[in-house]
Amino acid sequence: MGFDPVFLSRLQFAWVIGWHILLPAFTVGLAAYIALLEGLNFVTGRQVYLCVSMFWIKIFSISFGMGVVTGIVMPFQFGTNWSRYSDATANVLSPLFAYEGLTAFFLEAAFLGVLLFGRKLVPQWAHFVAALMVTLGTLLSSFWILAANSWMQTPAGYEIIDGRFFPTDWLQVVFNPSFLSRLAHTVVAFFITTGFVVMGVGAYLLQREKCAEEGRTMLSMTLWLLTVLVPLQIFLGDHQGLNTLKYQPAKLAAIEAHWETSRRVPITLFAIPDEKTETNHFSLDVPFVGSLILTHEIDGEVKGLKDFSADQRPPVAIPFFAFRIMVGCGLVMLGIVLLGGWLRWRGRLDDTPLFLQLCQLVIPIGFIAVIAGWVVTEVGRQPWTVYGLLRTADSVSPSLTGSDLLISLLAYVAVYLFMYPSGVLLMWRVVRTGPATTEEPDAAIEAGRPKAPVLAGGHVGAGDGA
Repeated sequence: MGFDPVFLSRLQFAWVIGWHILLPAFTVGLAAYIALLEGLNFVTGRQVYLCVSMFWIKIFSISFGMGVVTGIVMPFQFGTNWSRYSDATANVLSPLFAYEGLTAFFLEAAFLGVLLFGRKLVPQWAHFVAALMVTLGTLLSSFWILAANSWMQTPAGYEIIDGRFFPTDWLQVVFNPSFLSRLAHTVVAFFITTGFVVMGVGAYLLQREKCAEEGRTMLSMTLWLLTVLVPLQIFLGDHQGLNTLKYQPAKLAAIEAHWETSRRVPITLFAIPDEKTETNHFSLDVPFVGSLILTHEIDGEVKGLKDFSADQRPPVAIPFFAFRIMVGCGLVMLGIVLLGGWLRWRGRLDDTPLFLQLCQLVIPIGFIAVIAGWVVTEVGRQPWTVYGLLRTADSVSPSLTGSDLLISLLAYVAVYLFMYPSGVLLMWRVVRTGPATTEEPDAAIEAGRPKAPVLAGGHVGAGDGA
């Protein structure tokens, strides 16, 4: 029985990055939240911010360690599974990955130890600065990784010589046409993902009637942040859609399962796309709204998939359904934020059992939206690794065999299915224990002291969103 090396290479990379992206989706936002708490504690002196910060630092350390392990794997795959891609793009992408290591890695490696174990060893202001530097490191990691990935989506500032890409303008390479909108959309998505986790944990603590002040602080603070971030994300998503319409029209056509180029197109709420017959079954459409949303004009033209040859179209069903999952998650998030605002206005935010249970149920919603968005972005780019220039089928290492890839894929599956539940279990134990209470400030500070030696190093962002 033969196995397709291209398919297995794609499946293996999807498995690895699909799990890995869950970690920066959490740690990028969590680092910023911890820095905010440390800053509030430094400015106001309120003990509750210290207790909440140290509680989340414990969880951050676990997820950070998992991110290091899963991130290190990804660069190896470029050499083992995607050598022709690496050879063709190395002159452009290798410096971007190197800058991620030189900036993000050194900031995180230098200051993470201070954040985790320096509570009693450095002044309070220095500990706050360490939290800011770790946050900056995670954001720089996102910056460089998304610059590299965005260049693959909308390449610019290059020339091709003997089948290899060479940079001609680094500003165009980094700030390629889709970079800034994708960076903003992704980072805000990471912040929202963290926000719903924090809000759910705060609701859990309130329902248990344990660490009530800390739980109330988590719930209230995060809801304020989400009240700003969720509507902002809707705006950023719309901007990213306009960018996709301009630079990746085939991807947009697949997202909408839109076959014929036309004006005043409907928005398709649901359908079953049929690529063989180039049509949709059981389609539920709203007339004219598609053009208004996609082009911001009621008479706007949207290209259809039939404008592109069959070998240059992305798969349709996967991005079509993944996009609707992402949008559905966004609408649920908006509804929860509006409900929370209404309960806050009525003074019932922290004592409405159904709302507290709802917050706990939707803890994973940000992760689901991030994965769905990543699927839309990467599957919608197919059949290209560098959009319109380098095909995925021409990027795989030539010497790979299907049996080799199947063995390594099964090994990755086994390791990740062991590591991730173990990590989640450790974080759940921290949540069940809860933060040190504000009535025990000395014990809380003592909890931040080092208990054992630690291995320094590693960076959260290795391969984020690539």
